[in-house]
Amino acid sequence: MNDYYELRIDIDNASEDATDLLAGMLADEAYESFVPDASGLTAYVPSALFSAEAVERVLADFPLGPVAAVSHKLIKGRDWNQEWERNYFKPIVIAGRCVVHSSFHSDVPRAEYDIVIDPKMAFGTGHHATTTLILTHLLQMELKGKSLIDMGTGTGILAILAAMRGATPVTGIEIDSFAYANAVDNIALNSQQHIKLINSDASALADVAPADVFVANINRNVITADIAAYAERLRPGGMMLLSGFYEHDISVVLEAAAPYGLTEAARTVSPEGDPWSCLVLTQA
Repeated sequence: MNDYYELRIDIDNASEDATDLLAGMLADEAYESFVPDASGLTAYVPSALFSAEAVERVLADFPLGPVAAVSHKLIKGRDWNQEWERNYFKPIVIAGRCVVHSSFHSDVPRAEYDIVIDPKMAFGTGHHATTTLILTHLLQMELKGKSLIDMGTGTGILAILAAMRGATPVTGIEIDSFAYANAVDNIALNSQQHIKLINSDASALADVAPADVFVANINRNVITADIAAYAERLRPGGMMLLSGFYEHDISVVLEAAAPYGLTEAARTVSPEGDPWSCLVLTQA
């Protein structure tokens, strides 16, 4: 069974920059999955790789504190599907056209597109506002026969919907090995094995043909750092969908995108809760 340590770090005046930096520092210590929120960060590491000394070292080097509280607990190996069903994941209908559910759900609404996601510990079930925003755009776009790249594919949900709507070829890239394995499973569950998955970072884009549609639901810092690589893999006249950042970050993303000929075509902001946003960019 998969035993994990759950590390919880609360940060005074937590920000996206702070949680992103902290996640990056913990990733260097073998942490695999991260859940940021308004108060700080929850991170997960295989129990065999947990080190209290490593946590102390990260916190001592963390420049954006102060840290308000730190705790950790062992999560014994369990059926992660049951865990998600019990605590997190319920079927969700997107824009009245797409239902997202797991293989363990029995009472599932009918919809034009039926996506099965067994999320385990990977990001992307449709419940987070950023995933919903991009799914909604993909439902509105004409995708048949268009090529698509999904950068930071997570569970594979965005790539799966694109493939169901006729996009081809579809390539998903995911740096996290756990999420990559989860995406492989989900693609098989949805009979979309023609989706190509790559376990790597943005450097893998050099070996991928430019696409008509480029999707990245990651975070502001990663997007702005890698936007040049994204732009190189978008065909002239193509469309780029970016999310994973707040409304007040839009100007930062647009500034980073402008030198590469990317201009804003549309934007949406989540109507409830935190003001997550999605940008649609075009390239002349």
